[in-house]
Amino acid sequence: MFRPYRDLFKPLLDRLAALLALLLLWPLMAVVALLIRAQMGSPVLFRQARPGLRGGIFHIYKFRTMSNERDANGALLDDEARLRGIGKTIRALSLDELPQLFNVLRGEMSFIGPRPLLVEYLELYSPQQARRHNVRPGITGWAQVNGRNAISWEQKFALDVWYVEHQSFALDLKIAWMTVLKVLKRDGISAQGHVSMEKFQGSKKGIISDTQKGA
Repeated sequence: MFRPYRDLFKPLLDRLAALLALLLLWPLMAVVALLIRAQMGSPVLFRQARPGLRGGIFHIYKFRTMSNERDANGALLDDEARLRGIGKTIRALSLDELPQLFNVLRGEMSFIGPRPLLVEYLELYSPQQARRHNVRPGITGWAQVNGRNAISWEQKFALDVWYVEHQSFALDLKIAWMTVLKVLKRDGISAQGHVSMEKFQGSKKGIISDTQKGA
């Protein structure tokens, strides 16, 4: 069903805002790129396939925050060992997300929406959880301002689906403002005991409860 804000106005606003942001932030992005190159070498950008609107695959861009350090057997060290120095600072300030402005400009992402996760998760979602792909993925979203990596996968997906069902201009403005506050507080960046989030292994859950809907 056609929804004017979701299908027409929001994509247009996203692209205009992304263009403006890139024009204003390119000096900061250049400095971040130079710091990464100086301390971690190439590549400066992290590129990975992710599912977008209706599960279509695109490539997301982020500033690289982890080194390529490996153990004696040639296997990559764990995330905690590879995330330090400038990479840790960049992630703490959410500066690693800035290259996704190009994804927004290309219409692959939105500023606000469920975060695009790994392609391998597509076959693990319940039908309810899979509804998170009914809108374009976002740089930030309802799950990010209600716990980010500090909440469980089930809670995160429930919040994503709640957003899909209640998407509006007013809600997007609220999420944008809450995102600014979260970044300033550096809140919810890591899951307990981890520097990021453990991989999703699948679940039989996916039903939104009243307690999971958030504020």
